[in-house]
Amino acid sequence: MQRRIQFWFEFASTYSYLTAMRIEQAAAQQDVVVEWHPFLLGPIFAAQGWNNSPFNIYPAKGRYMWRDMERLAAQRGLPFRQPDPFPQNGLKAARLTLAIEDKTNRARFVRAVYTAEFARGQNVSDDAVLVDCLKSTGLPDDLLDRTQDPEIKSDLIEQTKTAQAKGLFGAPSFLVGDELYWGDDRLDDAIRLAANI
Repeated sequence: MQRRIQFWFEFASTYSYLTAMRIEQAAAQQDVVVEWHPFLLGPIFAAQGWNNSPFNIYPAKGRYMWRDMERLAAQRGLPFRQPDPFPQNGLKAARLTLAIEDKTNRARFVRAVYTAEFARGQNVSDDAVLVDCLKSTGLPDDLLDRTQDPEIKSDLIEQTKTAQAKGLFGAPSFLVGDELYWGDDRLDDAIRLAANI
């Protein structure tokens, strides 16, 4: 049985960008397979009484996060640019991710979206940006039509409900069996657990 880690991410999540760019290499070193799970934080935040990102609700926390992102991106050799607006609406990108069945292409597309958003500061709710992400991944641009597919819409709703049921409250989150880890700084711990199951 192959050892696995579930990577739960939200396209509006800054720290998920950092994770998306390193998780596959880190997992492969431990012979662990990554499962990519997009979900929406909006309903989860709403259940906590928030109508915005906590980084906007609490300005001091937001200022710290942007500086922290600059430091971490520089340490990892990643380009970083604060997107405007923030948070981005990742609904279409999340639906597209679910529409991509091939695991390798799904991972490439997710990284392309995060690169557009946090390396180039583009708005990933823009269809033209998403088409560019599809093309850069070698996927057909008419895949964008799947964002209106009732089955894909329903799948994303179910993904988000599953995230809530599993106790996820932020992104990135990692599940190894029933064990939950939250935050890019917990990725290595989650992979280590997956490798030793």
